[in-house]
Amino acid sequence: MNYEKLKDAEKMLKEANKLTKLSFARWSADWAEATPLYEQAGLAFKLAKETAKAKEAFEKAAMGQERLLSPWQAAKHMEAAGGLAKELGNWTEVADFYKRACELYAESGKPQPGADALARGARALEDAVPDEAVRLYLDSCAILEEEDKEQLAFDTYRAATNLYLKLQRCMWLWSRFEDAANMLLRWGLAADKCKAIQSQCKAYLSAIITYLYAQDLKQAEQCHVDCTQIDVFLQSEQNACAEKLLQAYREADPEEIKYVVSKSSTIQHLDHMIIRLAKQLPTGDMKAIASASGNIQDNELDVNNCIC
Repeated sequence: MNYEKLKDAEKMLKEANKLTKLSFARWSADWAEATPLYEQAGLAFKLAKETAKAKEAFEKAAMGQERLLSPWQAAKHMEAAGGLAKELGNWTEVADFYKRACELYAESGKPQPGADALARGARALEDAVPDEAVRLYLDSCAILEEEDKEQLAFDTYRAATNLYLKLQRCMWLWSRFEDAANMLLRWGLAADKCKAIQSQCKAYLSAIITYLYAQDLKQAEQCHVDCTQIDVFLQSEQNACAEKLLQAYREADPEEIKYVVSKSSTIQHLDHMIIRLAKQLPTGDMKAIASASGNIQDNELDVNNCIC
């Protein structure tokens, strides 16, 4: 962008601010005239890599569209501001902008795009503020579940599960394994409602593998018992694989566990993060795990087996 166009963008932003600022001469803001100026200025600043000014312009453009009773357009501008806030490293603003975008989509009668906005916000926050990213993923899933659109949440279930597992990459926390397994079970329930049998069975096997990786045979067995109450899983190849793994664990046979994992085409069709866990099985002291029925000794796990 040449200097003249950047100068024009500055001029548009200045004029729009003037139109929305109250004074003795102006008793009410003229958002109808100011909003297009903010939009044009935002685009121009973005092209010019003037990120902070672009963010300011899009945020004000969103305010304008909201006052003009156009929540859909306001939401679009809020998302644009959120993306620019990420470039600036303003993580609190990133979360706030995407949450507000979600609210505006809901006001326009479109909750699904609102859920998508939260998922995009979560992806933007994953590396810098993972706990907040998890919350956005969960809120996104909840919206789609409330709208009976669980199938549209499959990618979000996957992203949340992967993030939970990443969070314990260099700090071994039982709670994160439990969170990941619970998310997988939630995904399985959603898949059941959608009649997505393969996704459902994969989610249940993935949850069992997650518990085994966390050295909790007891919880893995309980999870298996619960899941086999569902006929489609009971009769599935994923259940057959789970039974082989659990039996090898009961017998404290690490070579059999490795054999099952290496020869199982079923495991190879799971998500990448679960395959990584499976390939590292078994973790911990096999005899202790088997004899204790999965109770982790002194709540301590083998940090050397961390998936760094």
